[in-house]
Amino acid sequence: MTERTLNAEVVIMTSFQDADPMGVIYHGNYFRYFEEARRVMMEKIDYGYLAMSASGYMWPIIDTAVRYVKPIQFNQEIRVTATLTEYENRLRTDYVIYDAESGKRLTKGHTTQVAVSIDEQEMCFVSPKALTDRLEAYFNAA
Repeated sequence: MTERTLNAEVVIMTSFQDADPMGVIYHGNYFRYFEEARRVMMEKIDYGYLAMSASGYMWPIIDTAVRYVKPIQFNQEIRVTATLTEYENRLRTDYVIYDAESGKRLTKGHTTQVAVSIDEQEMCFVSPKALTDRLEAYFNAA
């Protein structure tokens, strides 16, 4: 049986400019870390942002949630995972951020994106073939 999972992992060293005066990473920066893992995940199926645009669709985020479990510190190496959990009608990506050294979970969250036709400026209620064909090819090759 073919496993139908698309995921990615990135390792990031947090930066000084991302931290508050107490050395804790500002909560809004977690979305940048999620984005980097999502970018790498989508590149696995050759459907990064340039390919999305070339296929005639943009994919805005319409919903997001984050659970801040433990604070991330300045100069901390983190491991961010992204897993595609829905794709038929929308893209839902689940994320987990771990301390790279200890493996302890620091944060979890998700984002939801929908396809919007660039030409018509209308939301699609079913994911376009530009995405689903790439995912099927990826899953079948696994």
